[in-house]
Amino acid sequence: MTNDANLAGKTCVPCQGGVPRLDLDTSQGAITHLEGWTLNDDATRIIRTFTFDNFVAAQAFSIKVGDLAEQEGHHPDINLGWGYCTVTFQTHKIRGLHENDFIMAAKVNEMSRGGAD
Repeated sequence: MTNDANLAGKTCVPCQGGVPRLDLDTSQGAITHLEGWTLNDDATRIIRTFTFDNFVAAQAFSIKVGDLAEQEGHHPDINLGWGYCTVTFQTHKIRGLHENDFIMAAKVNEMSRGGAD
């Protein structure tokens, strides 16, 4: 995989299942190219919490993430609260990580540069 900007320029491809999830080494290498994102303990999800000055800004960001996910056909789990929005990507069909997850994380990073930490 490539850096944040190169990933953001890609488009998600539908995952049909039966595709192996990314292994630990590949996931650890890929996450280094994504500012602010972390792997969960078993390297099956990537997670980032974005912070905001208030609930309304966090809510607006979550809606933008949802709109982007719908455009790309790859949907995260979004946890929203006062001043924060946590975004978690996993390819549910393979119960792990796929390049699509890293593409989406890069796109969310690109989108966030307009006001999130």
